[in-house]
Amino acid sequence: MEIKSHEVDIHLGLAALILGICIILAASRISNGTNTVTVKGLCEKEVMADRAIYPISYKESGDNLESLYNTVKQKNEVIRQYLKDKGFSDAEISIGTPRLTDRLADSYGTYQSRYTINSVVSLCTEKVEQVIALQGDLSSLLDQGIAIGSGNEWETPAVYEITKLNDLKPEMIEAANQNARATAEQFAKDSDSRLGKITEATQGLFSIEPRDANTPYIKKVRVVTTVSYKLK
Repeated sequence: MEIKSHEVDIHLGLAALILGICIILAASRISNGTNTVTVKGLCEKEVMADRAIYPISYKESGDNLESLYNTVKQKNEVIRQYLKDKGFSDAEISIGTPRLTDRLADSYGTYQSRYTINSVVSLCTEKVEQVIALQGDLSSLLDQGIAIGSGNEWETPAVYEITKLNDLKPEMIEAANQNARATAEQFAKDSDSRLGKITEATQGLFSIEPRDANTPYIKKVRVVTTVSYKLK
């Protein structure tokens, strides 16, 4: 069968057209690209705690249980009044259930007094600075015959908390994202690209820890965000 030259030209033209379309589509796919860069953004901030929980503990020993309980009750009221004089309200003060130890029931060892009662009067307050000042002044209770636990097994330390973390989150996340973008822009510059839109972003957990052992009421709040950008 004879194939005419103009038919060959038509077939070649169609093949060239199809090839050209394929090249254009491939080039478009490359230019739009799926190249991305994933970076992390960090934000750290030092924040003063906004709530303090301070257990004030002491112990009393004796052989007469009724008399011992009366003594503990009286001393608890002395501590309560002391705290009220320092500016704390009844709503911020709570008295825990006394914890009794009967050394005779232990059936081992020797002891000077049969019974020991551990008592805790707790403060839960937003007056953090007053609690900090209070800890250096508790020795004045010694003048009233109350030996507050210090460096002993019955002592419980003050706990400082941040309860308004949600107020900090927007500002800190924004700062972390800005740091992430600055890093991504440097990657884009180094690769001779332009930074495109965010393709994916995740927020890490907020961590809260004391700044150091000496200032547990100053917290270091930290968040890390992970952001992926398109590179054009």
